[in-house]
Amino acid sequence: MTATPVHSPNTLGRPRASVKLVPAILLSASGVLLFGIGSDVLGYPALALALGIAWLIDRPLFRDMLLIAAGMLIISAIPLDADISVGNMIQMGSALALAVIVPYVVSRWVYRDHAVRFPINTGQRWTRIERLYLVFIVILGWAILPFYMINTGVYENWPAVSEPFEMTRLFIGVNAVGIWDELFFVCTTFTLLRRHFPDWQANLLQAFIFSSFLWEIGYHAWGPLLTFPFALLQGYTFKITKSLTYVVCVHLLFDLVLFLVLVHAHNREWLNIFIY
Repeated sequence: MTATPVHSPNTLGRPRASVKLVPAILLSASGVLLFGIGSDVLGYPALALALGIAWLIDRPLFRDMLLIAAGMLIISAIPLDADISVGNMIQMGSALALAVIVPYVVSRWVYRDHAVRFPINTGQRWTRIERLYLVFIVILGWAILPFYMINTGVYENWPAVSEPFEMTRLFIGVNAVGIWDELFFVCTTFTLLRRHFPDWQANLLQAFIFSSFLWEIGYHAWGPLLTFPFALLQGYTFKITKSLTYVVCVHLLFDLVLFLVLVHAHNREWLNIFIY
Protein backbone atom coordinates (compact mmCIF):
# COMPACT_ATOMS: atom_id res chain seq x y z
CA MET A 1 0.00 0.00 0.00
CA THR A 2 1.37 3.40 -0.96
CA ALA A 3 1.40 5.92 1.85
CA THR A 4 -0.57 9.10 1.31
CA PRO A 5 1.72 12.14 1.46
CA VAL A 6 1.16 14.28 4.52
CA HIS A 7 1.29 18.04 4.03
CA SER A 8 1.77 20.66 6.70
CA PRO A 9 -1.43 22.43 7.75
CA ASN A 10 -2.63 25.43 5.77
CA THR A 11 0.11 25.27 3.10
CA LEU A 12 -1.79 23.46 0.34
CA GLY A 13 -2.79 25.97 -2.32
CA ARG A 14 -0.86 28.79 -0.65
CA PRO A 15 1.12 31.13 -2.95
CA ARG A 16 4.88 30.74 -2.71
CA ALA A 17 5.22 34.50 -2.24
CA SER A 18 2.98 36.10 0.34
CA VAL A 19 2.84 39.41 2.15
CA LYS A 20 2.92 37.31 5.34
CA LEU A 21 6.58 36.65 4.61
CA VAL A 22 7.36 40.24 5.60
CA PRO A 23 6.72 39.82 9.35
CA ALA A 24 8.10 36.27 9.29
CA ILE A 25 11.38 37.46 7.74
CA LEU A 26 11.52 40.25 10.31
CA LEU A 27 11.03 37.63 13.02
CA SER A 28 14.02 35.65 11.75
CA ALA A 29 16.04 38.85 11.32
CA SER A 30 15.36 39.78 14.94
CA GLY A 31 16.84 36.41 15.94
CA VAL A 32 19.97 37.21 13.95
CA LEU A 33 20.16 40.62 15.62
CA LEU A 34 19.51 39.33 19.14
CA PHE A 35 21.66 36.20 19.06
CA GLY A 36 24.00 36.46 16.09
CA ILE A 37 24.97 40.13 16.42
CA GLY A 38 24.02 40.48 20.07
CA SER A 39 22.20 43.78 19.63
CA ASP A 40 19.17 44.23 21.87
CA VAL A 41 18.82 47.80 20.59
CA LEU A 42 18.12 46.52 17.08
CA GLY A 43 16.71 43.09 17.89
CA TYR A 44 13.81 44.02 20.16
CA PRO A 45 12.39 46.74 17.86
CA ALA A 46 12.67 44.34 14.90
CA LEU A 47 10.79 41.69 16.88
CA ALA A 48 8.11 44.19 17.92
CA LEU A 49 7.76 45.40 14.31
CA ALA A 50 7.41 41.81 13.10
CA LEU A 51 4.58 41.18 15.55
CA GLY A 52 2.90 44.49 14.75
CA ILE A 53 2.85 43.82 11.02
CA ALA A 54 1.62 40.27 11.58
CA TRP A 55 -1.21 41.58 13.78
CA LEU A 56 -2.28 43.97 11.02
CA ILE A 57 -2.24 41.52 8.11
CA ASP A 58 -3.04 38.08 9.56
CA ARG A 59 -4.21 37.39 13.10
CA PRO A 60 -3.58 33.61 13.04
CA LEU A 61 0.00 34.27 11.93
CA PHE A 62 0.34 36.85 14.70
CA ARG A 63 -0.84 34.33 17.30
CA ASP A 64 1.72 31.75 16.22
CA MET A 65 4.55 34.27 15.86
CA LEU A 66 3.75 35.52 19.35
CA LEU A 67 4.54 32.05 20.72
CA ILE A 68 7.90 31.99 18.92
CA ALA A 69 8.66 35.53 20.06
CA ALA A 70 7.86 34.62 23.67
CA GLY A 71 10.50 31.89 23.58
CA MET A 72 13.02 34.19 21.92
CA LEU A 73 12.43 36.90 24.52
CA ILE A 74 12.95 34.46 27.37
CA ILE A 75 16.28 33.16 26.08
CA SER A 76 17.46 36.65 25.10
CA ALA A 77 17.16 37.70 28.75
CA ILE A 78 20.14 35.57 29.81
CA PRO A 79 23.74 35.33 28.61
CA LEU A 80 24.14 32.42 26.19
CA ASP A 81 27.60 30.98 26.61
CA ALA A 82 29.29 27.71 27.41
CA ASP A 83 29.82 28.48 31.10
CA ILE A 84 29.37 25.14 32.89
CA SER A 85 29.35 26.49 36.43
CA VAL A 86 26.48 25.01 38.40
CA GLY A 87 24.82 28.41 38.89
CA ASN A 88 24.91 29.28 35.21
CA MET A 89 23.68 25.83 34.19
CA ILE A 90 20.67 26.22 36.50
CA GLN A 91 19.94 29.72 35.20
CA MET A 92 20.33 28.80 31.55
CA GLY A 93 18.48 25.52 31.96
CA SER A 94 15.55 27.27 33.61
CA ALA A 95 15.32 29.87 30.85
CA LEU A 96 15.56 27.30 28.08
CA ALA A 97 12.87 25.19 29.74
CA LEU A 98 10.54 28.17 30.02
CA ALA A 99 11.15 29.08 26.37
CA VAL A 100 9.68 25.70 25.40
CA ILE A 101 7.04 25.38 28.12
CA VAL A 102 5.41 28.79 27.60
CA PRO A 103 4.59 28.32 23.88
CA TYR A 104 3.39 24.77 24.55
CA VAL A 105 1.11 25.79 27.42
CA VAL A 106 -0.35 28.75 25.53
CA SER A 107 -0.88 26.68 22.39
CA ARG A 108 -2.61 23.87 24.24
CA TRP A 109 -4.62 25.57 26.95
CA VAL A 110 -5.04 29.21 25.83
CA TYR A 111 -5.31 28.88 22.04
CA ARG A 112 -6.66 25.32 22.42
CA ASP A 113 -5.26 24.30 19.04
CA HIS A 114 -2.45 22.14 20.46
CA ALA A 115 -0.25 23.01 17.48
CA VAL A 116 2.98 22.59 19.45
CA ARG A 117 3.62 18.89 19.98
CA PHE A 118 6.62 16.73 20.81
CA PRO A 119 6.12 13.41 18.97
CA ILE A 120 8.28 10.95 20.88
CA ASN A 121 6.57 7.62 20.26
CA THR A 122 5.35 7.65 16.66
CA GLY A 123 4.84 3.89 16.47
CA GLN A 124 6.92 3.76 13.30
CA ARG A 125 10.11 1.71 13.06
CA TRP A 126 13.13 3.48 11.66
CA THR A 127 13.94 2.52 8.11
CA ARG A 128 17.29 1.18 7.00
CA ILE A 129 18.11 4.55 5.44
CA GLU A 130 17.30 6.32 8.71
CA ARG A 131 19.60 3.97 10.64
CA LEU A 132 22.39 4.45 8.10
CA TYR A 133 21.92 8.21 8.35
CA LEU A 134 22.75 8.01 12.07
CA VAL A 135 26.06 6.35 11.20
CA PHE A 136 26.66 8.97 8.51
CA ILE A 137 26.13 11.77 11.05
CA VAL A 138 28.84 10.35 13.33
CA ILE A 139 31.28 10.07 10.41
CA LEU A 140 30.41 13.58 9.25
CA GLY A 141 30.96 15.00 12.73
CA TRP A 142 34.28 13.15 13.03
CA ALA A 143 35.42 14.58 9.67
CA ILE A 144 34.26 18.19 10.13
CA LEU A 145 34.16 19.14 13.80
CA PRO A 146 37.85 18.73 14.75
CA PHE A 147 38.99 20.52 11.58
CA TYR A 148 36.59 23.39 12.26
CA MET A 149 36.96 23.75 16.02
CA ILE A 150 40.70 23.20 16.42
CA ASN A 151 42.00 25.02 13.35
CA THR A 152 39.86 28.10 14.06
CA GLY A 153 40.42 28.02 17.83
CA VAL A 154 36.64 28.05 18.35
CA TYR A 155 36.99 25.24 20.89
CA GLU A 156 38.27 27.87 23.33
CA ASN A 157 34.70 29.22 23.54
CA TRP A 158 34.02 26.13 25.64
CA PRO A 159 35.74 25.69 29.02
CA ALA A 160 38.81 23.49 29.35
CA VAL A 161 37.85 20.33 31.20
CA SER A 162 40.04 17.58 32.57
CA GLU A 163 38.43 16.51 35.85
CA PRO A 164 35.60 13.94 35.86
CA PHE A 165 33.04 16.31 37.40
CA GLU A 166 33.89 19.03 34.87
CA MET A 167 33.59 16.61 31.96
CA THR A 168 30.28 15.35 33.31
CA ARG A 169 28.88 18.88 33.47
CA LEU A 170 30.15 19.65 29.96
CA PHE A 171 28.59 16.45 28.63
CA ILE A 172 25.25 17.25 30.29
CA GLY A 173 25.34 20.86 29.08
CA VAL A 174 26.17 20.00 25.47
CA ASN A 175 23.44 17.36 25.29
CA ALA A 176 20.82 19.44 27.11
CA VAL A 177 21.26 22.31 24.67
CA GLY A 178 21.11 19.87 21.75
CA ILE A 179 17.78 18.47 22.94
CA TRP A 180 16.43 21.98 23.53
CA ASP A 181 17.39 23.02 20.00
CA GLU A 182 15.03 20.40 18.60
CA LEU A 183 12.24 21.21 21.05
CA PHE A 184 12.25 24.92 20.28
CA PHE A 185 13.54 25.43 16.76
CA VAL A 186 12.06 22.33 15.13
CA CYS A 187 9.04 21.25 17.18
CA THR A 188 7.96 24.80 18.03
CA THR A 189 9.31 27.37 15.56
CA PHE A 190 9.32 25.24 12.40
CA THR A 191 6.00 23.60 13.29
CA LEU A 192 4.25 26.93 13.87
CA LEU A 193 5.66 28.60 10.77
CA ARG A 194 4.76 25.74 8.45
CA ARG A 195 1.11 26.33 9.34
CA HIS A 196 1.38 29.50 7.24
CA PHE A 197 4.15 28.91 4.71
CA PRO A 198 5.43 26.14 2.46
CA ASP A 199 7.73 23.81 4.35
CA TRP A 200 10.89 25.03 2.61
CA GLN A 201 10.16 28.63 3.56
CA ALA A 202 9.35 27.73 7.16
CA ASN A 203 12.55 25.71 7.33
CA LEU A 204 14.69 28.58 6.06
CA LEU A 205 13.08 30.95 8.53
CA GLN A 206 13.75 28.70 11.52
CA ALA A 207 17.29 27.90 10.35
CA PHE A 208 18.32 31.56 10.53
CA ILE A 209 17.21 31.78 14.17
CA PHE A 210 18.64 28.33 14.97
CA SER A 211 22.11 29.12 13.57
CA SER A 212 22.11 32.58 15.19
CA PHE A 213 21.48 30.97 18.57
CA LEU A 214 24.36 28.55 17.99
CA TRP A 215 26.60 31.49 17.06
CA GLU A 216 25.97 33.07 20.46
CA ILE A 217 26.63 29.72 22.14
CA GLY A 218 30.11 29.72 20.59
CA TYR A 219 30.06 28.49 16.98
CA HIS A 220 32.05 31.44 15.63
CA ALA A 221 34.44 31.89 12.67
CA TRP A 222 32.90 30.02 9.73
CA GLY A 223 30.54 28.17 12.06
CA PRO A 224 27.35 29.35 10.29
CA LEU A 225 28.50 27.47 7.18
CA LEU A 226 28.20 24.37 9.35
CA THR A 227 25.25 25.20 11.61
CA PHE A 228 22.88 26.66 9.00
CA PRO A 229 22.87 23.53 6.79
CA PHE A 230 22.57 21.40 9.93
CA ALA A 231 19.50 23.38 11.01
CA LEU A 232 17.96 22.92 7.56
CA LEU A 233 18.68 19.19 7.63
CA GLN A 234 17.09 18.84 11.05
CA GLY A 235 13.94 20.62 9.92
CA TYR A 236 13.77 18.49 6.77
CA THR A 237 14.43 15.31 8.76
CA PHE A 238 11.60 16.16 11.14
CA LYS A 239 9.29 16.79 8.19
CA ILE A 240 10.10 13.34 6.77
CA THR A 241 10.18 11.29 9.98
CA LYS A 242 7.66 13.31 12.04
CA SER A 243 9.65 12.08 15.03
CA LEU A 244 11.22 14.18 17.76
CA THR A 245 12.99 11.05 18.98
CA TYR A 246 14.78 10.60 15.68
CA VAL A 247 15.95 14.21 15.23
CA VAL A 248 17.12 14.26 18.85
CA CYS A 249 19.14 11.08 18.23
CA VAL A 250 20.73 12.71 15.17
CA HIS A 251 21.59 15.81 17.18
CA LEU A 252 22.94 13.95 20.19
CA LEU A 253 25.18 11.73 18.06
CA PHE A 254 26.63 14.87 16.48
CA ASP A 255 27.00 16.42 19.93
CA LEU A 256 28.73 13.30 21.22
CA VAL A 257 31.43 13.87 18.62
CA LEU A 258 31.49 17.55 19.61
CA PHE A 259 32.05 16.61 23.25
CA LEU A 260 34.92 14.26 22.34
CA VAL A 261 36.50 16.94 20.15
CA LEU A 262 36.32 19.50 22.97
CA VAL A 263 37.94 17.09 25.42
CA HIS A 264 40.70 16.33 22.91
CA ALA A 265 41.20 19.97 21.95
CA HIS A 266 41.86 20.95 25.57
CA ASN A 267 43.84 17.79 26.33
CA ARG A 268 45.75 16.94 23.15
CA GLU A 269 47.21 13.74 24.54
CA TRP A 270 43.70 12.33 24.99
CA LEU A 271 41.49 10.80 22.30
CA ASN A 272 43.95 10.90 19.43
CA ILE A 273 41.31 9.70 16.98
CA PHE A 274 40.81 12.87 14.96
CA ILE A 275 42.38 14.24 11.80
CA TYR A 276 42.74 18.00 11.45
